[in-house]
Amino acid sequence: MTKSTVLMLSVAMIAALTVEVQAAIPQVNAVCPQKIEVHADEGGPVYINGKEAKLKVFNANYYEATLGKVTIELMINPDGTAAVSYNVRGGGNGVCTVS
Repeated sequence: MTKSTVLMLSVAMIAALTVEVQAAIPQVNAVCPQKIEVHADEGGPVYINGKEAKLKVFNANYYEATLGKVTIELMINPDGTAAVSYNVRGGGNGVCTVS
């Protein structure tokens, strides 16, 4: 491969990763058991009990937000609605109510 071909492929790969990171998280508000509240702004970030969580993007339909021992799973259904569940390391898991 020539240097210009490698450069073009590198730029294309970076652009593809950038699109994935900026995937369309919808605005979501949810209440989970154990007094866990979740808020996501459209496009991110995600907040757990008012604090910004670390967001991991798996694909355009599945995200995980983690803050301390709490992990929130945010799934986007085919109709665009959100489903939210939670997992507390060493302390339970379940489904959250999306409002």
